[in-house]
Amino acid sequence: RNRRSADYRPDLRGDTHGDKFLHLGEGTRRRCNTRRQSDCGGDGACNGDNPCPLSASDSLTLLPRLGNGPKPPKIERASMSKAAIHYSFDHEHLLGIDGLHPLDLTHILDLANDYAEATRSGKRADPVLSGKTVVNLFFENSTRTMSSFEIAARRLGADVVSMPVAQSSVKKGETLIDTAMTLNAMKPDVLVVRHSASGGAKLLSRKVDCAVINAGDGTHEHPTQALLDALTIQRRIGRIEGLTVAICGDIANSRVARSNIHLLSTLGAKIRLVCPPTLLPADIQHMGVEVYTDMESGIADADIVMMLRLQTERMAGTETPSQREYFNLFGLNQDKLNRAAPRALIMHPGPMNRGVEIDSAIADDVEKSLIHIQVEMGVAARMACLEAISLGAL
Repeated sequence: RNRRSADYRPDLRGDTHGDKFLHLGEGTRRRCNTRRQSDCGGDGACNGDNPCPLSASDSLTLLPRLGNGPKPPKIERASMSKAAIHYSFDHEHLLGIDGLHPLDLTHILDLANDYAEATRSGKRADPVLSGKTVVNLFFENSTRTMSSFEIAARRLGADVVSMPVAQSSVKKGETLIDTAMTLNAMKPDVLVVRHSASGGAKLLSRKVDCAVINAGDGTHEHPTQALLDALTIQRRIGRIEGLTVAICGDIANSRVARSNIHLLSTLGAKIRLVCPPTLLPADIQHMGVEVYTDMESGIADADIVMMLRLQTERMAGTETPSQREYFNLFGLNQDKLNRAAPRALIMHPGPMNRGVEIDSAIADDVEKSLIHIQVEMGVAARMACLEAISLGAL
C-alpha cells in the first residue's frame, strides 16, 4: 500500500530488510540507515567497511509491541543521543501528518514521552537548541499553541521571537511572501507558522531557508495538535492500536480532525466521524473512516470521544439551525456519554464552547476528561518536534 495512505501500517512479522527494517527481538523493529540494501546482511552486521549503524544492543522501540513477547529494554533519556544516530528524521519541514512514515510518528512520540516524563519529575531538558532562534509567526489568534511553542523552545535553550501580526507590517499591507522574505533575511532556524489559508505554511516553506513547522493552516492540518493528542492517549491508555475514536463536531472546518484522522488511523485506531451532514467535508469518502449523523450511535462503545468546537468564523451561517438545537443533537452530555464504552475518555483541542458542543460537567470531570492533560502534553510534543526539525535527527 502507499505509505501516504491512512490505512498503511508496516508488517511487523519477520524480517523485511529490503524495506530497510531489521528484526531485533520479538515485537521490536528498527529501520537501518544503510543507504544501499547490498551493504547490509540483514542481521545487524553490515558487509561494508563501516559497521552497521543498527544493532540489537542499541535498539529503541518505535512501534507498539505486539504479541506476548518480552518487553524491549527502555532507553534512558541520557542515552537518547546515542540512539539518535540510528534513525534520521528526513524531513526539512513539518507541514502535516499526511506523508509522514509511521516510524517518524512513533519516533516523535517516543521523544515527546521522554520530555513529558522529565517535566513531571522536575528534570531540566538538555539545551539542544542553544544558539538557535525560533520565530512564532501567527496570523490567527492563539493561546495554547503559541504559548506552548514558546515554552517548548525556551526549555530547549532556544532564543524565541513571537510576532503578533496585529502589530506587524502585515497590517500595513505587506504580503505573506514579503513577510517571509523579511524574516528569512534575519536567518532564523525555525519558523512556526499559523495562517488562515490552507497551504499558507507550505508556501512559506518554499520561500525561506529555515525549517517551517505548521501550527495550523486554514482547514488543512494541525500536525502538532494531533501528535499531542496521540501522546495523551498513549500515556493514559498505553496504546492506540485497536481503539475506537469518535471525532464529533465541525469536521468540515477542522484541521485538527484531518491531522488526527491521518495519525490515529496510521497507528491502528478505528476512526468515526460524528456530525450533521452539513458539516461533513467533501472528500470524506477518501478518508477511510466511518460516518455517523446520529450522536448516540456514533459514540456507542467508543474508547475516546473527541469533541470539536463549531468554527463559526469559517461558516456561512446556514450549517446549523441554532447553537441550542446543535447542543441537543450533537452536544456531549452525560446521557449521550453513557452510550460510549464504560471507561471512555473525553478530549477537546480547545477552545471549548461550553453548552454548545460539550456540557461543563463533562468537560470538568477529573476522571474522564483529558482536556487539561492535552495542554500539558502540548509542550512535550512541541519540544520533540522542535528538536526533530532543528537537529534533523532523533
